[in-house]
Amino acid sequence: MALQVEQLPLGAYESNCYVVRRPDAAEAIVVDPGWPGQTAVIDEALAGARCVAILVTHGDIDHIAGVAELAEATGAPVYMPTTERERLERPGDFLPAGIDVTLRGHTAEVLLEGDERLELAGIELQTLSVPGHTSGHVAFAGDGALFSGDVLFAGSVGRYDRPGASWEALLGSIRMLVEKLPPETIVYPGHGPATTLERELATNPFLGELRAPAQ
Repeated sequence: MALQVEQLPLGAYESNCYVVRRPDAAEAIVVDPGWPGQTAVIDEALAGARCVAILVTHGDIDHIAGVAELAEATGAPVYMPTTERERLERPGDFLPAGIDVTLRGHTAEVLLEGDERLELAGIELQTLSVPGHTSGHVAFAGDGALFSGDVLFAGSVGRYDRPGASWEALLGSIRMLVEKLPPETIVYPGHGPATTLERELATNPFLGELRAPAQ
């Protein structure tokens, strides 16, 4: 049964938060609630479903800034990469210059390495380690969907020109995704519209190395 996925671009960076459930299910998961003051928007998208888990792909401020507020409102446990936990616990220490927002920290209840199998709200998900944009970045895959965070976008890829980032690691992560998952997998990225792995492999200007025939 296909997943019901609602995309909510939130906050100053219009980062995509996702509300994910089985059609008409009483439980749902939320991926990357990235800005404070948006709990009412997320609650409206839940449409009466109970949030049973909050999944975080990585610790960038635009993906974790609303986590504490949503966790307090719903009581749902937070799942996030082990090596990026401090960014959630002390978000104010990682604010980019020029961003004036009050943030609350939260201690994640479940820490991820990127090799776990999760069953949440009746949905089976595989966590995948996808470093490159950040060193501890994870993605969540299941039922024909991939929540890719800031690794892969429609027509682009995540930034790799910052501390802890690496083009070689990012390309390796995307190579792993296109080799491991079916080409028709729907990619739900951290910013911008949804796409598919097949479309990105065929057209994404950053992935020419993956399209080149083996020598």
